Amino acid sequence: VQARAIYRLDLNSWTIDEHPWTHDGPLSLPFACVSDELVPCEEPLDGQQTELPAEGTWRPLVDGLEHVLRTAVHNRVASVPERCPGEPRIGVLFSGGVDCITLAALASAELPASEPIELINVAFENLRQKHTPQDKYSVPDRTTGLQGLEELRRLYPLRPWRFVCVDVLYAEMQAEAAHVRRLIAPADTVMDMSIAVALWFASRGVGRLLLPPATGCSDQLGSSYTAGARVLLLGMGADEQLAGYARHRTAWTAGGQRKLAEEIRLDVDRIAHRNLGRDDRVVADNAREARFPFLDEHVVDYLARLPAAHKADMRYPRGIGEKLLLRLLARRLGLTNACSLPKRAIQFGARTAKMESSRTKGQDALP
Repeated sequence: VQARAIYRLDLNSWTIDEHPWTHDGPLSLPFACVSDELVPCEEPLDGQQTELPAEGTWRPLVDGLEHVLRTAVHNRVASVPERCPGEPRIGVLFSGGVDCITLAALASAELPASEPIELINVAFENLRQKHTPQDKYSVPDRTTGLQGLEELRRLYPLRPWRFVCVDVLYAEMQAEAAHVRRLIAPADTVMDMSIAVALWFASRGVGRLLLPPATGCSDQLGSSYTAGARVLLLGMGADEQLAGYARHRTAWTAGGQRKLAEEIRLDVDRIAHRNLGRDDRVVADNAREARFPFLDEHVVDYLARLPAAHKADMRYPRGIGEKLLLRLLARRLGLTNACSLPKRAIQFGARTAKMESSRTKGQDALP
């Protein structure tokens, strides 16, 4: 069944009744409907801005997001039982992008400095991409993930950051494809599958540990390693609520704040059945629990009440205008590189998209 309602099975008639979540029905959603308020923009921009703006009038908005997001991360981290010294209890599915690195930084503020946090980074061998045997896993998310690791090491030098390189051979992906496809049902598109495969292998956490550099040396890959954290923080929900996708920029170009607000509302309304049922089943199959701080009810409620123009400003170029509010928070936290990285979907960053054919489209049904 779709993850969008509470379902009741009548054991006498073997019929199923669906009781959907709504904003005004018996099952009331615990957050506001996405605002369609239109607000005046600040001074006109000349289209040449290449840096994030100063906080200025954004400061109270960033304060609000920081408060609800810190609380959301705290609630999802503090409840995890402590383990033996040196054993991680929290992991982050980590591409180095602004969503996941912000969660990693906030989680670091909640845990003792000596406790490891696992940063799980997945890369796929894609036979359609030209590469040498030495760089077949040099995918975009590996590059930004390593950059993000350096930022976190700089900000939290006492933290044992465990960067887990999950490298997946094409044949290994094929061997698990049927199993992953069963997990994602009733989702059944090419895009669903390419996302789910990346999440499944990442949450399995089997790879090699990147060893901290010795003096004067660079990082080295160690022997085989399996992630130990049973709770994983995922950044899902940030793009949908803060206008992180290319379609949000398209909507803004077509109709300004009004169209952008409509697109954000559509994404928020459908995220449960379009994404979360699929993603939760895929992660849980590896005996790990996915936790989504950006989808905490107080985070969702806070962002839903903000006008679209207080979450993103598409007058700024790609890598700045999308998710502008979150980027300003990331910069406040000291994440000066990640705060301006453009959005890249996991299936492109990890190279699971178009592994079989360049002719397929994401919305196509699986064969």
